Amino acid sequence: MLFVMFFRQFRSLCLAMMLVCIAAGVCAENEGAGAGMSTGLSSVEVVEQMHTHTAARIQELKHFTALRHYQVEYKGYSATIVGRMDVEANYDAAQGMSFRIVSQSGSKFLCDKVLKRAVDSEVEASRDSGSTALTPANYKFQMMGSETIDGRPAYILKVEPLSDGKFLYRGKIWVDAADFEVVKMEAEPARNPSFFISRTLIHYTGAPAHGFWLPRKIRSETKVRIGGTAVLTIDYGTYEFESKAPNIAGN
Repeated sequence: MLFVMFFRQFRSLCLAMMLVCIAAGVCAENEGAGAGMSTGLSSVEVVEQMHTHTAARIQELKHFTALRHYQVEYKGYSATIVGRMDVEANYDAAQGMSFRIVSQSGSKFLCDKVLKRAVDSEVEASRDSGSTALTPANYKFQMMGSETIDGRPAYILKVEPLSDGKFLYRGKIWVDAADFEVVKMEAEPARNPSFFISRTLIHYTGAPAHGFWLPRKIRSETKVRIGGTAVLTIDYGTYEFESKAPNIAGN
């Protein structure tokens, strides 16, 4: 009964987690050539640069495919339940995202009630990207400093949602100082999806692939009040592209 009760509520959690890949650039932006960190930028200026780069570069990506690897693991009451799913993701500039389940294994219950719903949630979020984007209309931003991520300087911003929308979150984002892309995120949903969930922590990383910044991995860990922990991971695999190739040295 506990498993059923928890995973009914877990759908809202999956919706929140799927925002990460949407907001962080599933529509994609190409990698810039600059490597030096700008100095003295405010949070407002960083967010403006993010928006400007998105608007200027989103036209570059026309199509990609990738084989994603989804896994959810629940541990509680001396039991461990695991569900896995491989999903072919297709992005088309004209039609948006589409998915095809290639294989699944482990718990059918977890695959049906968590992983399939996670895929459906990404489709839902992509249809209303304006209400989920990292913009001043949805978030308040605060500069927290800078840090080097994978050898590249990045700004650290605190993000606070202006509402408790199911796809919004609060936490910190790391924005590449040259490309103004979200390369890392540590966050939690803007609202707790259920009384039975005590806390959810979401970790996101992005990386350049063939000149475009795209999601690399998401890991979400949820603590259940009554007992147990659920961990959802998404490995975004290797991307195959059809695009206007960005003119970037070394790519």
